[in-house]
Amino acid sequence: MALARFGRQVKRQHGVCVKMTAVAILGLCFIFVWSMFSSPSNSVTVQRESFDDIAEPVASSTMVSKSKGKDIEKHDANDNKKKVESSLKEKDEKKVNGSLPLPAHEHKSGKKNEKHVSKRKKDKVKSKLSNKVSKENRENQEQEESQGEETEKENEYEEEVVVDDKEEGLDGESEEKGEMEGDADVDESVDQETQEMAENENEGKKRKIKGPVFDPKAHYSWKQCSTRSKHNYIPCIDVESGFTRLHGYRHRERTCPKAPPMCLVPLPHDGYDSPVHWPESKLKVLYKNVGHPKLAAYMKNHNWLIKSGEYLMFPQNQSEFKGGVVHYLESIEEMVPDIEWGKNIRVVLDVGCSDSSFVASLLDKDVLTLSLGLKDDLVDLAQVSLERGFATFVSPFARRRLPFPSGVFDAIHCGRCTILWHAHEGKLLLEINRILRPGGYFILSTKHDSIEEENAMNTLTSSIFWNILAHKTDDVSEVGVKIYQKPESNDIYVLRRRRNPPLCKENENPDASWYVPMKTCLHTVPSAIEQHGTEWPEEWPKRLETYPDWLNNKEKAIDDTKHWKDIVDKSYLTGLGINWSTIRNVMDMKAIYGGFAAALLQQKIWVMNVVPVHAPDTLPFIFERGLIGIYHDWCEPFGTYPRSYDLLHADHFFSRLKNRCKHPVSIVVEMDRILRPGGWVVVRDKVEILDPLEAILRSLRWEIRMTYSQNKEGIICAQKTIWRP
Repeated sequence: MALARFGRQVKRQHGVCVKMTAVAILGLCFIFVWSMFSSPSNSVTVQRESFDDIAEPVASSTMVSKSKGKDIEKHDANDNKKKVESSLKEKDEKKVNGSLPLPAHEHKSGKKNEKHVSKRKKDKVKSKLSNKVSKENRENQEQEESQGEETEKENEYEEEVVVDDKEEGLDGESEEKGEMEGDADVDESVDQETQEMAENENEGKKRKIKGPVFDPKAHYSWKQCSTRSKHNYIPCIDVESGFTRLHGYRHRERTCPKAPPMCLVPLPHDGYDSPVHWPESKLKVLYKNVGHPKLAAYMKNHNWLIKSGEYLMFPQNQSEFKGGVVHYLESIEEMVPDIEWGKNIRVVLDVGCSDSSFVASLLDKDVLTLSLGLKDDLVDLAQVSLERGFATFVSPFARRRLPFPSGVFDAIHCGRCTILWHAHEGKLLLEINRILRPGGYFILSTKHDSIEEENAMNTLTSSIFWNILAHKTDDVSEVGVKIYQKPESNDIYVLRRRRNPPLCKENENPDASWYVPMKTCLHTVPSAIEQHGTEWPEEWPKRLETYPDWLNNKEKAIDDTKHWKDIVDKSYLTGLGINWSTIRNVMDMKAIYGGFAAALLQQKIWVMNVVPVHAPDTLPFIFERGLIGIYHDWCEPFGTYPRSYDLLHADHFFSRLKNRCKHPVSIVVEMDRILRPGGWVVVRDKVEILDPLEAILRSLRWEIRMTYSQNKEGIICAQKTIWRP
């Protein structure tokens, strides 16, 4: 009624004032009602339940007016979020030496499945906004974060020391834990300490992580691996999940488990005894050390190895090559007199690793041969080769490049070869062409009876201008031998009428090989003075002390050689308590110029020089010296059998892994896998690394034979004992 009466008054002429008053009253009512149901706008800081959309806290020096503070805060938060997301995208694209991206972390919320920033950053944001966020909300959020699902990505600058790890896909079962005893919350505390990272948004750079490589407070206990390949387990080669009889138990390509194994490979079922020492091991090894279910059947059809009592014997007059391997080598020299074993031919790659008598005979001629054990070697003849004391590694050879630089092998041999080199557009032969030195020799012996295969091989070798130096079927061995030579210059490539295979692009690095797919193109021969491979090395042994013009920092290489000669002569040979007559297979886990290997040449041993993929590429120079080596990323297991090496050498190795590997303890587990019982490890590094490392080695029941420290640097010499859990 009152409103009706008020409306009639408004219609009158003298109601103009009343109209203005009514409008004012209605406006005030609207403002009052709106203010009752909306959040207050006079505060810059707004209470929120989560901090998912905040990338960085607003600087304390920033001044914001009351009327515009809320909008500015939202704008800054959104900008920061975009910057973080763009930087994460850039990190995923980083690669080293053609390798897979380096390790990183990304956290996801268990409820919202959204990307989170690191816990350390969120703690800083909370401290900035603590005057507005209640204690109850903080506790709830911390519980949500601790329950968040942790996903692994690859980032060059982050690492995580994991004490309780899981071994994935073992024996087709659910994940099996490698137990390590310690504090209940050790994973969380280590994660907080080692993942601290400060982000500089203007420059897009990150500071390196602060924290130990090994957790000095962690305690460890170990379990044996439960795998199908049992005592011969090679983590990145053997398939431990999705096993089918159709596909066999080995990967077609190197495929590592998501988390590195944290278990110990058991000893053979019949036990393991100290191996036969060199040079007697050239003629016999203990059968139970290399026993294999299919080895007995293999011996029935091959007379170059026989079982006699507890030994596996290798008669000198028997070989895969009829007439003996000595006759086979002499016939090669007769066919191509320029092949002078032990002089201009020093470093050889033997593809297939079947009859290791070929390697043994070349060794007598001062030729260092590296045998490639293929992944489908189900008899494990590569392990027999290692037990005899010959340089061997295991790798698939199908789609990815072999882990070597370009143009480093003087000769490559494939004896009684069954590989179809012409298949898949000649990809395998083009890979051989990549790693063969310009002017180097490819020696192929085969019993192929197929005319089609013979013609296809001739077409392929002609297209890459390999010159056939000799082709002969030996009357004694009944094996056809062809010797090819790679061109020494690019002049001949210009004469090609057919551009198939095409030349590789100029920006393609021929030395990049770690996880790099094989190419169906032809790399040109190096011609610039700063490139390796432009000239043939000096004859052996002069090449060992020759420093080519293309080598950067010649002085450093010379100093490295002198440095290790002094250390080996004055300390290693006499001061570590090692009986060097029992040492044959040695690995330098972080080789630089090969100085350590050169210093040990007089000890009648061979050294596998491992150049980490993230380190400066010095491997071409190591081959140039007449030594052998390989690329490897130590965040993954190495491509060899258990119990392969007598001694592992690691000079400032772990300190270089601080910002590389997420699980440094797994590298110690890998050392335990590839080292023989009774074998030795020599580690030189910082004391802060050696102290917790010593505790880990003791937990593996290794004997610590010697420790020494001075000026925050030290050395550990430890021996692996024969032990079963």
